[in-house]
Amino acid sequence: MKDYYKIGEISEMYDMSRDSLMYYEKIGIIKPTRDDNGYRLYSVSDIWRLNLIKELKNLGFSFKMIKEYLENRDLNSTNKLLQNGITLLDDQILKLLKQKENMRKRMESIENTANSSSLNSVELSYLKRRKGLILNGQIKRDADFDLLIQKLQKDHNNKFGILGNNNVGSVFKVDSLRNGITTDFESVFCLLKDNAKDYNIVFEEGYYVTLTYSGDYVNNKVHIKNMFDFIEENKLIITGNPMEIYKIDIHETENKDEFITEIQIPIKC
Repeated sequence: MKDYYKIGEISEMYDMSRDSLMYYEKIGIIKPTRDDNGYRLYSVSDIWRLNLIKELKNLGFSFKMIKEYLENRDLNSTNKLLQNGITLLDDQILKLLKQKENMRKRMESIENTANSSSLNSVELSYLKRRKGLILNGQIKRDADFDLLIQKLQKDHNNKFGILGNNNVGSVFKVDSLRNGITTDFESVFCLLKDNAKDYNIVFEEGYYVTLTYSGDYVNNKVHIKNMFDFIEENKLIITGNPMEIYKIDIHETENKDEFITEIQIPIKC
């Protein structure tokens, strides 16, 4: 065995790039010497340190933790490091379990929405009070909606997702609807759980004329006309701006035939 190895030899031995080795040197976890020509020389001491660094990295320890450990190693610090590692793993397991449950709920939401049998029929529904997050902005294209939703997420620290979320939607401009324009919206929103504490709008409980339809958004023109006809025939009064909720949209499928959208119009009987 040689007393010293050059960086190329160490790089090949550990299947590690030269940049990584130089980074280790930069942060002080290995300290190669230099020969007369300025080339790095790695000693036997550097070898066992690299063995240990490789193992600790595989166990998930940060470079900060590795550096602190290498600077003060005994049985006590080794046990303390491993105990900290167990604690970190427990935290990661908890996060992964929460993420798994989140994904399961999203799958369940998509499945329940896709299997909904009540489509294309105008209904009079009583909806409970709902909390939400809302952001105003002119929306005339799908891209406008996506940009506003991104801003709404950012403004509220990504408290809601979009994949499998059947509570994201847009608020129509009611005056535009009366003129037959069904592509003019004034805000985006996301409905939240009843116990949500961070919200900036409340959709009050009350009666709504509702309709859920499948397919392309251009179909809303026909459905909204049917809803307005129903409101007029039953002498109902519109009390606020109608909204569209995108139960299944481009985020779940690129097949527009699979889109499912719900329109809600608040009314007074």
